[in-house]
Amino acid sequence: MSQNKTQPTSLPVKLFLDDIPDDQKRADSWKLYNLMERLTNTKGCMWGTSIVGFGEYHYKYKTGREGDWFVCGFSPRKNALSIYLMCDLSQLSLEGLGKHKKGKGCLYIKKLEDIDFQVLERIVKTSIERLK
Repeated sequence: MSQNKTQPTSLPVKLFLDDIPDDQKRADSWKLYNLMERLTNTKGCMWGTSIVGFGEYHYKYKTGREGDWFVCGFSPRKNALSIYLMCDLSQLSLEGLGKHKKGKGCLYIKKLEDIDFQVLERIVKTSIERLK
């Protein structure tokens, strides 16, 4: 059975975040880091070279594929902050969040000032609770 390509690494999160060239994206990334650290009660860990993940859980699909993944995480991508949540976003209320795009399990936000941060906190918290 194949393994996930993206795995936890020993790369220092602080160096990764401090190396973000855009001041706004760096500040937003640290704010996301602090939120996710508080909500998961775990330190962030680099997954691959560009994702900061928090916590870990084991999943197993009906197909038999299984693996380990982070509970929530984010990546400061070129076009937006990608916020990874481990649930189907169509099952969560995103009302009041503000300017964003979404995928099945990801939110894409250009900058945190475009959204209501308290609504984002509720969404991340709800996503974490659904894994328990």
